[in-house]
Amino acid sequence: MSLTSPSALAAPAEARPAGPTDAPLRIGMVAPPWFALPPAGYGGTEAVVAGLVDKLVERGHEVVLVGAGHNGTAAEEFHAVYPTPPTARLGEPVPEAVAAAYAQQVLARAGVDVVHDNTLCGPLAATGRDVPTVVTMHGPVTGENGWYHELLGRTVSVVAISDAQRRLNPRINWCGTVHNAIDVASFPVRPDKDDYVLWIGRFSPDKAPHLAIDAAREAGRPILLAGKLNEPAEHAYFDAEVRPRLGAGVEYVGEADAAMKRELFAGARALVFPIQWEEPFGMVMVEAMACGTPVVATRRGSVPEVVAHGETGVVLPQDADARRLAAAIHAAEDLDPWACRRHAERRFDLAVMAEGYERVYRSLIDPVDIDGDRIDRRDDRRDDRRDEGRDAADLLAA
Repeated sequence: MSLTSPSALAAPAEARPAGPTDAPLRIGMVAPPWFALPPAGYGGTEAVVAGLVDKLVERGHEVVLVGAGHNGTAAEEFHAVYPTPPTARLGEPVPEAVAAAYAQQVLARAGVDVVHDNTLCGPLAATGRDVPTVVTMHGPVTGENGWYHELLGRTVSVVAISDAQRRLNPRINWCGTVHNAIDVASFPVRPDKDDYVLWIGRFSPDKAPHLAIDAAREAGRPILLAGKLNEPAEHAYFDAEVRPRLGAGVEYVGEADAAMKRELFAGARALVFPIQWEEPFGMVMVEAMACGTPVVATRRGSVPEVVAHGETGVVLPQDADARRLAAAIHAAEDLDPWACRRHAERRFDLAVMAEGYERVYRSLIDPVDIDGDRIDRRDDRRDDRRDEGRDAADLLAA
């Protein structure tokens, strides 16, 4: 089953018929500047971008990648706006703006067929391009972030990471839905589970680790907590709701790196995911299932799209309390680990995500002439843009 929504791609907004399906593309990929590619620990967007780049290159495409730090991907052309990612400045506006300006200078001379921008400020440059700009909506679609993407209008074609996300704001210029994905083969499967259940994520009332703790205690299972804890709001929530609950089978193990995360997922009897908001996509659910670990979750956001209820986890009503979550933990322990793994392989592997994005790119690139024939003028456009981008190249070299 393709991760690209068939209904979405049947009639994408302002999309044009795809060009030759076997012609390799030259893709300009822009990543946020905050973490390396791929990130060593936290950095969900960067992990998705790095995995997508690797698979696009594997499928024969050229990728011009703009990011920060060293290039840990298969992209042969990499432009680092910062030699060391400014992680400590996460949330400040200037690094994001600088990265967007730098990316625009790179892409003006790169001769790409399509730009895929995964940043906040970068899409503002789309209006001056003669190639399509695809934007993946990694964040919320309501509030100011949603309004911003509405205001971008048809200068960009926006990809949702779940149909649930898309339904929240139909005013955005959506062109398709492609679920996030992981390299499933890199996650180990353990059918023989340890005794604990797992919560992993960002410490926030939206993620409700306090509810996960209460549910684990109700179920008589120890729980391990692993997650990001560095912003003031995260510390405030942790001190108020999580720290008083530690002890007696409740342990915080810190922020898990890639290796530790895999070990935790593989050994857990279940991932407890009692989210309290319309989360557009929960990568930890996919990572757990890849390790043969079922998911116990509340029916919010993308959960019903990701978890197969009764097969790879238990999906509960939005207002489920600790007692209902505890019963679901016991029910999930009887599910087949290999069914979880197969579900992850079939729907959430990097190869499936790359195929979905390739279909989006091709649906936007090549126009048709008056007779309805497909036109492929990419070589001409590349030459023109390389000529026009000489001044930009001089600026970058200065």
